Amino acid sequence: MKTPAEVPRPVNRSVPPVVDVQSQFATAMERHKDDDDFVTALARGLAVMMALSEKRRRISIAQVSHVTGIPRAAARRSLHTLAKLGFVAMDEANLFYLRPRILSLSHAYLSASPLAMLSQPILDKLGEETGESCSLAVLDSDEIVYLARSSASRVISPSLNVGRRIPAYCTSIGRILLAHLPDQELDFYLENTTLRAYTEHTVTDRGELRAILMEARANGFAFSREQIEPRLSSLAVPVRDSSGQYVAGINVLLPGRPPSGQQVAARYFQPLNEAANALGHLLML
Repeated sequence: MKTPAEVPRPVNRSVPPVVDVQSQFATAMERHKDDDDFVTALARGLAVMMALSEKRRRISIAQVSHVTGIPRAAARRSLHTLAKLGFVAMDEANLFYLRPRILSLSHAYLSASPLAMLSQPILDKLGEETGESCSLAVLDSDEIVYLARSSASRVISPSLNVGRRIPAYCTSIGRILLAHLPDQELDFYLENTTLRAYTEHTVTDRGELRAILMEARANGFAFSREQIEPRLSSLAVPVRDSSGQYVAGINVLLPGRPPSGQQVAARYFQPLNEAANALGHLLML
């Protein structure tokens, strides 16, 4: 039994989980420090955009510098450049915010992605069949990124909208995709990923998480209950492309506290699996 000191403290869910820009940037800089072709200025500009995208309020140069770990002078130059290119603006209080032009970057990816385009009608049909919100996401490093949602979905949380990044270990889609990583990649993930508690139920023990992932690999589905937000559960299955690679996951989002993953799977696994197979078939054409 956990002692009070070991019980993770719930996080204020008014703020969705965000990308740790500083650690990502520092890790990338360290990894590529000996690469003569690595453009540090470009990396800094992207880190600045990520910092701005993860804030709900306008922020100062000093705050950007703090969030990214970039020296203040370099952060100012990045913001100046982004402003000149129309991606960033500054208000009268010298605070910076993103301009709508930033959407052109995500739109270019979504327009070119066969997953995003082909999955939408499938998700819409799945949402109608189940009466629940359904999503498609891909694994990107140690996070998942949502690419599509059923158009008739009830909006459960803005943290699960298209384009949102969520830590993989506490989502059903993340778990089913992690479960199908090659063993060496999974070992590396479990050894190096920071496991943070977002609710009192979030699994942060590496041994327990590994057991959950192995169970998901064996079952062909992954279940997540109140891992990222209270009273929010989900069930996910993987999507495979023509080469048999696991390229995405489809889930159904369930408000409340379902009793068990097996009981949820008894209701939702078949329609989820049929949707995943249908999308996989389209990817083979």
